[in-house]
Amino acid sequence: MQEKWRTVAREIEAEGLVLALCQEDRARCESTAALQFLAIVDSAAPLRGRARLGHINRAINLAIRPASDLALYGDVDVWSSPLATLAKGAGDCEDYAIAKLVALRTAGIELNDLRLTILHDARRAQDHAVVAARLDGHWLILDNQRLVMLEDNRLEGIQPMFSIDQTGVRQYLDMTATRSPAVEINRPQAQPASVSDLDVTAGLPGSQGMSR
Repeated sequence: MQEKWRTVAREIEAEGLVLALCQEDRARCESTAALQFLAIVDSAAPLRGRARLGHINRAINLAIRPASDLALYGDVDVWSSPLATLAKGAGDCEDYAIAKLVALRTAGIELNDLRLTILHDARRAQDHAVVAARLDGHWLILDNQRLVMLEDNRLEGIQPMFSIDQTGVRQYLDMTATRSPAVEINRPQAQPASVSDLDVTAGLPGSQGMSR
């Protein structure tokens, strides 16, 4: 997972240069995906709180159609950067999540209020990637499988496995024996097992086999 994030972070950093150039002169921007991304961010930036999060969640969900990595790339697990995903118009759950993470950061959400989280859905026996965004002390889940954002403790049968935030790639402790099956994004992080010293802020604007 660390290497996948390193790779996509480098791609995000390169795309940041494209976005900066297109932001300066949109009339001369040659990237349709960059213009699409900037339009999503522009329409969300004036909003506040839940409205901003919900707008980006909905806009990214509607801009990308679900497709497996095997169908798109001939591989089972490829992490794609936002502009690459928008250019294809398709991706799987982690592609949605990465695009939302970067869009939220670009729209002004603080990095310490954002996490890309890998969950395990026991009911479907599959892993799934989402973005968790903290608002007023609560974590909201931005999921490509729904337009409505739910608080983490309202999702039953889901176990958080890994998160990527400003501190690195971190593994949640196995809490299945001691807690209810509800997702709790915040509390397991009090005792995470660090799996990498990777700087996850690299490539994010303003800083230096899953399900579909």
